[in-house]
Amino acid sequence: MTALPAAKPRLLAGGAQQKILAFASLIVLLVFFSLASPNFLQTANILAILQATSVNGVLAIAATLVIITGGIDLSVGTLMTFTAVIAGVVLTFWGLAMPFGIVAAIAAGAGCGFISGSLIARMKIPPFIATLGMMLILKGLSLVISGTKPIYFNDTPSFPQLSTGSLIGAVVPGLPVPNGVVILFLLALAISWVLTRTTLGRYCFALGSNEEAVRLSGVNADGWKVAIYALAGGICGIAGLLIASRLNSAQPALGLGYELDAIAAVVIGGTSLAGGRGSILGTIIGALIMSVLLNGLRILSVAQEWQTVVTGVIIIAAVYADMLRRRRAG
Repeated sequence: MTALPAAKPRLLAGGAQQKILAFASLIVLLVFFSLASPNFLQTANILAILQATSVNGVLAIAATLVIITGGIDLSVGTLMTFTAVIAGVVLTFWGLAMPFGIVAAIAAGAGCGFISGSLIARMKIPPFIATLGMMLILKGLSLVISGTKPIYFNDTPSFPQLSTGSLIGAVVPGLPVPNGVVILFLLALAISWVLTRTTLGRYCFALGSNEEAVRLSGVNADGWKVAIYALAGGICGIAGLLIASRLNSAQPALGLGYELDAIAAVVIGGTSLAGGRGSILGTIIGALIMSVLLNGLRILSVAQEWQTVVTGVIIIAAVYADMLRRRRAG
């Protein structure tokens, strides 16, 4: 009993150190690419970085919730695409108003998350296998429902404004921050509050730290885990709306690979793949690092294949750093 108070500060200190290290890495990348290319710090490019971060950041927030519980979700990318297709069906095929499309996309995401969580919590299928299967199912359903063709939102002219418009820019003309970026940070604040101030947040960390102890305390661990996966799925629905709005279309073949960038952002931000520790602030910093790095490499004309190599190296390095932190904490 006396060892627990001493161990907890070390874990908190390790998480704080990781966020500080991630933020310092972000600053180093910004300085490096600014010196390497005069085009990097141009307003249009900074807005492009933020716009790219809005989608990956939202997916990373969803992945953070799942990873904190000690699980993994490989379906976040294709789930994003599936919800975009659902929005396309409601708005374009059925001709309904935009609010119906927004609600349908988020509800579809939550429903798929509920199914994934049920497979994992109630049927005891390992998260890797359950979400891998869901990833393939959603990829196929997106192609089937859309008829393998993109669904365009030409009949809903206000839909692109959901992500690319700027309510802030309308109020402050010199500050054209895209709505997608505002949605990202508002969502980050909301989920941070959920994790730190609500029962669901406390059980999210508890499940990742010691799920068996949660069960022995009489808590419905399976029910809370399903709820967390459903919440993560609903957040993926928001990402689907943002990317569909940005492209003004639902692209059914899009989605694969997004889960890797999201997981990389989560791990870079200090969330432990072993579960029980993480923060939304760290995830947002990690998402910004990924966006800045990929954008900078493109500006420097680094080939796409080498960009992929760099992403893989970063994921391995971040996971190894997490392992070292856990060994020191242990």
